[in-house]
Amino acid sequence: MTLPASYFDTLYAVSDDPWGFRSRWYEERKYALTLAALPQKEYARAVEIGCSVGVLTSMLARRCRELVAIDPSSSALETASQSVPSNVELVLGAAPDDWPAGSYDLVVLSEVGYYLSAADLERLLELTRRDLVPGGTVLACHWRHPVVDYPLSGDEVHRALARWPRLSRVEEEDFLLEVFLPDGLTSVARTEGLV
Repeated sequence: MTLPASYFDTLYAVSDDPWGFRSRWYEERKYALTLAALPQKEYARAVEIGCSVGVLTSMLARRCRELVAIDPSSSALETASQSVPSNVELVLGAAPDDWPAGSYDLVVLSEVGYYLSAADLERLLELTRRDLVPGGTVLACHWRHPVVDYPLSGDEVHRALARWPRLSRVEEEDFLLEVFLPDGLTSVARTEGLV
């Protein structure tokens, strides 16, 4: 079963940053790698599924003209609202059920896929593909260590994403970061006419 919103509400009732997104070097380093992995300098309209307290959201917003960020926790969104820039639209909800309508040239699935059942992950990937504009990017990053509460592992999430051509992959013991280009691979150098 997909984890319900109440699971996250309980975590945020104990701490306004239960995973230490704002304080851990592990997270800061992972965010730097995440941003460096994006093949385009700027995106027109992006969606971040599971934005939490908005740390990565604020960083992504510098690379996006518009960014829709969704999370099931009103508490997390309240914290995020205090720091995200004006080009970010915060949405209360949980994907795939509350998928924000529109088209996107970037979909970010960072530390979120393993909260879903296999069926809900499949629905999320179908929505992602449906609303991704031609040439769009999907970025996924997930924790790889086992967590008893999670319906899926990070590696299981990335196996489901492997249906699409992969541009890049950073694999460490702790996390897996991959960038997919569902319409086919185009290297950054080729895009800039270097090859």
